[in-house]
Amino acid sequence: MIKSSNSIVTDFSLNTLFKVVLQPSVLDPHPGLIIATHNFNTYISIDEIELLSLATMDLLNIFAYPSVSGYAKFTISLKLLLPFGEEVSFTAGCAIPLTYHDGTLIPKNQIYSYLKNLYHRNAEQYNGSRIVSLIIRIYMELDKKLERTELSVDDRKRLLHSLKEVCDTEPISSSRKIKYKYKKEKHKHPGYITSLKRESKEMKPFMVSDLETLMIENEHRPYAAGLMLVHPGQDIKSSLIYTYFSEDYSLFINSFEERSKKVLFDLVLKIQAIVKKEKEAKTVYFHNLSRFDGIILLKHLACYHNFMLKPLLRNNRLYEIAVYSNKSERARTDVRGSSNVRGSSKQGNVRGQFLFRIRDSLNLLPGKLSSLAMSLCPSLGTKGSIDYDNVTLSNLESEKVNLIEYMKQDILLLGGIMQKAQDIYYQLFQMDIVSRITLSSLALSIFRLKYYDDMNWPINIPNMNQDSFIRKAYYGGHTDSYIPLGENLYYYDVNSLYPYVMKEFQMPGGVPVWHGNLENKDLDSIFGFIEAYVECPITIKRPFLPYRTKDNTLIFPTGEFIGVYYSEELKLARDIGYTVIPLSGYLYEKMDSPFNNFVSSLYSSRIEAKKAGNEALSYVYKILMNSLYGRFGINPKSTTAELCDHDRYITLFKMDSFIHGDKLSNNKYIVSYHVNTGNTPESWNPPKDIILEFPTCPPIFVFPLSGWISFY
Repeated sequence: MIKSSNSIVTDFSLNTLFKVVLQPSVLDPHPGLIIATHNFNTYISIDEIELLSLATMDLLNIFAYPSVSGYAKFTISLKLLLPFGEEVSFTAGCAIPLTYHDGTLIPKNQIYSYLKNLYHRNAEQYNGSRIVSLIIRIYMELDKKLERTELSVDDRKRLLHSLKEVCDTEPISSSRKIKYKYKKEKHKHPGYITSLKRESKEMKPFMVSDLETLMIENEHRPYAAGLMLVHPGQDIKSSLIYTYFSEDYSLFINSFEERSKKVLFDLVLKIQAIVKKEKEAKTVYFHNLSRFDGIILLKHLACYHNFMLKPLLRNNRLYEIAVYSNKSERARTDVRGSSNVRGSSKQGNVRGQFLFRIRDSLNLLPGKLSSLAMSLCPSLGTKGSIDYDNVTLSNLESEKVNLIEYMKQDILLLGGIMQKAQDIYYQLFQMDIVSRITLSSLALSIFRLKYYDDMNWPINIPNMNQDSFIRKAYYGGHTDSYIPLGENLYYYDVNSLYPYVMKEFQMPGGVPVWHGNLENKDLDSIFGFIEAYVECPITIKRPFLPYRTKDNTLIFPTGEFIGVYYSEELKLARDIGYTVIPLSGYLYEKMDSPFNNFVSSLYSSRIEAKKAGNEALSYVYKILMNSLYGRFGINPKSTTAELCDHDRYITLFKMDSFIHGDKLSNNKYIVSYHVNTGNTPESWNPPKDIILEFPTCPPIFVFPLSGWISFY
């Protein structure tokens, strides 16, 4: 068995850490929360595992351990700079306990080892990204926070120097002895994905909006808001943009904080007025809602309006806020946190009439507003610019015209982008983008509507046992780094790799059949997902079959091991020198790809669009082709968000599935946590159309060079 080795933190590691981190910053929003941040003066790579782990432990040493009394846990968020230039933030899994439920601290070495494994897993997923900042949110029972003293740099180094990595660390849990009662529900699952029929005869109108904010006391406060109603086919330049500016209320409201609230209050009232008049216009788009506009709006709606709200939150990204009228009937929740919206989506049981929804346009049209405008509606002009550092409370009034015009141009561009995209998708596929939240769900719907043949190629939906086994064969990528020096070198790029694999390679079809003993089966006769005994000779310089250790670290070893793999990977491994003995697994029929027509049609159309100089159409075809495949491997363990009071917050906070929590007002909290984490058929409730058996990685391509490159 392969194990991690104990290692003492070196002076070199510590010196490197203190060269790249700036002075840590901290916020104490309320007695139950500490938010600590390390910003990096030199962006570090996400695969610098030890450096990230030490930086996290440093924040814990400075701010968490001196403050904690009673039960506590923390979450990790990273702000990444992706290879193509976009900044994104994500939360690295569920909250990690700092203490057991009796308040006793979990050993620091165990936390440190767990962090190294956690960062290793995320490095696989976000390969090539650089880290801008590291943020930890430390949660504890209210009124338990102790007063902390400042640590010197020498103290910080001493505490980090004492850390050792622990072998075979198990997942950290503080609640193994706590039992939660889950409501057992019977779910009737379809056996396969069904095709779709055309949904609507007309495109629906929608609204687009934007906020402009000032940073005051470490909090973004809106000073301006704008809103525009967009009708399909209507000249976007003739649409009226409603604007609200904080200083326009200064004659009768003295406090800027109250004027800021008034800006949002009037924006919400205008949305309600438009919805009342335009019955079909129930969706409001903000571009990059999850950045901070979404939390500002959610907090405002929860605290200053009598609504029932259902947020959709995943990986620290706010996808949607659904708004319902409050019929004076409290939402009924079970311990899993579902509050069901009657007659609505999977999450929630909020009773009341649906009013409107706020969504992030970035989830349908990924990219910067300026780039999208150039591709989809260049006639509307370019995105403006303002010097945010020079916008202050004292000069808002004098800069009003420039600030409002900047915001209005952003709203005009967003309206034009969404209108153009809506028209393209409807003309091509008879699909209104307003009916879908994300690009991947839109791509799946188009596939099911136009290209999917559920009579001759029904795509099976795995049950709990099948999904749990097959998911073991889903690994992260393997990236080799080479010194970029040499002579007569070749550079290879792959054009539309995922669409190519989707089109050209056979896929597992039919209903999977379990085989408990495959040892006497010829590997070439097997097609499916196989648990196999594998031996990799030490003569293979770059092993490619992955293996997960007990502590969930992904490695590519030589020697003997047992793992679950796609049968075609095992065949390639055998052909290059591995010993492979299949043991058990799910076998499928080998069938021609159901994506053949989808890819062929969209790829041909993209080529035609590029030849005609139609960048808008080319862009649409490209992002559709690249968005469908990953949808079929989405994890059934999903995230839900809940608005709740303090007592409910404490209950959720102590569950292992807790991810994130924020205090909105004195007795209102928003909490996100994992659902569908049960290991019994009664608690199994996956999405009904997206958990499928296709391998989520293309096959491996070996090039006849001095080295080889693997694609996952």
